[in-house]
Amino acid sequence: MGETKFMLKLDSVSTNYGVVAMLRDVSLTLQQGELTCLLGPNGAGKTTTFRAIAGLLPLVGGKIHVMGADISTLRTEALAPRGIGFVPEGRRLFPDLSVVENIRLGFDASGSMDVFSTRLMAVSELFPHIKGKLRQQAGTLSGGEQAMVALARAVIGTPKLLIMDEPSLGLSPKLIDEYFEIVAEINRGGTSILLIEQNAETALSIAHSGYLIIKGSIVAKGSSAELIENDLVRKLYL
Repeated sequence: MGETKFMLKLDSVSTNYGVVAMLRDVSLTLQQGELTCLLGPNGAGKTTTFRAIAGLLPLVGGKIHVMGADISTLRTEALAPRGIGFVPEGRRLFPDLSVVENIRLGFDASGSMDVFSTRLMAVSELFPHIKGKLRQQAGTLSGGEQAMVALARAVIGTPKLLIMDEPSLGLSPKLIDEYFEIVAEINRGGTSILLIEQNAETALSIAHSGYLIIKGSIVAKGSSAELIENDLVRKLYL
């Protein structure tokens, strides 16, 4: 298979923290328009995978391709122009800036304000919890609302590929369902998504396929239906 058949492809990716191996020959693929989840317990290598894709952690082996292009050695700031958006663990908002100012950070700085205003109106419809709070300081919002802002910031630039790291952390069960429905809606709009999550049951309910990572290695993969029935996934999560 050629690289261009995949929106995202990790081919035998390995990384270290110092002398400690964190990812060991991790391979996964994401088709165009697909929503794939990466599951695993704490310390399994999920956030390390996010950091490797985001250019925050150098590879010691393997390659990462996005839309056929090798991004293995690119820094984070070079990825947004290639159509890649990120939702990091912990939101990473600027609390003293307004909601709209935080969202604006995800928009191409060379774009016009008219285009931004049009995009903001469209994005606001996806996020009813923050639609009426655009001028409010982000630090005054609830954790759930801040999660919505972080996602809005990622999609305002209309990425073709969205990488999300543990977005459900700190959300109430009711808000988790609403949040993941928004993620599914973004995917239905054509954005390919790699959803890195501990909340396996909810993630698999909206994903097309998934992978299970333990101790830095992929130990199971398949369609969502297959993973729901997988003995190891069921033992860990279900």
